[in-house]
Amino acid sequence: MLSIKELQEKITLAFSKQTFKGEPSLLYAPIDYTLSQSGKRLRPLLVLIACEMFQGDIEKAINPALGLEIFHNFTLLHDDIMDKAPIRRGKDTVYKKWNTNIAILSGDAMFILAYDYVIKTDPTLLPELLRLFNKTAIEVCEGQQYDMDFETQNNVSIDDYINMIRLKTAVLLGCSLKAGAIIAGANKNDIENIYEFGVNIGIAFQLKDDLLDVYSDVKKFGKITGGDIVTNKKTFLYLKAFELAKEEILSKLKKFFSLDESDSNIKINGVKAIYNELNIEELTLIEMQSYYDKAITNLNKIKIQDERKQNLLLFTERLMKRES
Repeated sequence: MLSIKELQEKITLAFSKQTFKGEPSLLYAPIDYTLSQSGKRLRPLLVLIACEMFQGDIEKAINPALGLEIFHNFTLLHDDIMDKAPIRRGKDTVYKKWNTNIAILSGDAMFILAYDYVIKTDPTLLPELLRLFNKTAIEVCEGQQYDMDFETQNNVSIDDYINMIRLKTAVLLGCSLKAGAIIAGANKNDIENIYEFGVNIGIAFQLKDDLLDVYSDVKKFGKITGGDIVTNKKTFLYLKAFELAKEEILSKLKKFFSLDESDSNIKINGVKAIYNELNIEELTLIEMQSYYDKAITNLNKIKIQDERKQNLLLFTERLMKRES
């Protein structure tokens, strides 16, 4: 088996062989700018890990893996517009560097490119892969809509939030693993278990992201910390704090979240102090662990040798411990 580092090198090499430049330049330059930043490239790595885990030919999985990464980056271009996010991976977001219209159209082109890469594999696999990709793509859109709906709703529950991040973030990780398993010719039960593994890890991943938004160093995280607090984003931390806060603490919490963005430092520091008082960081870690445990239960149901699961376990442990 190849190591995680060797699989990552295959992805890097594959991307280096692609060209995303073209005319008109204002359509393609943002695509090249986005994909050249590389990011974590978790999704294509998961495709290759799963394919190799089930002893498949990873060369057949390379292009679909690139396609899922391009799709993920397309969603980021549009999400950054909707979230008014100025920084992504430590650099200006596309709509800030160019403008909103360019970011929308370049994102649309990336979505089409993603399809072009996904279909470059064994033709006999295409019906199943495309059904998976289409289902995942629409679910990601559903998750983003729920996320925007929550901005104006005052009755959002933690269960609502978990369902939203399952759709917006987690299903694409599940899709990546499932695609690799399909390409490798895994059996139906193993395919479904690795998908559920990915979804549960994806939920834990997003909870970690929520935590890092509040507590990480901006240089490590690559985005402005405290952004979720400034924009009143209904994360797990936000919802848990409102669930636990009583009387005076609740009154303070409501006051801080009523401040506008001009008082961002006061708002971030005030909310963080309440989070600390309510032990929100530890409670978020406990929630993360519960989804990690569910994922491991799914992994244990997969009927292959334990040594073939090691790359996925190592990847998952790194994901849980990451600082960016």
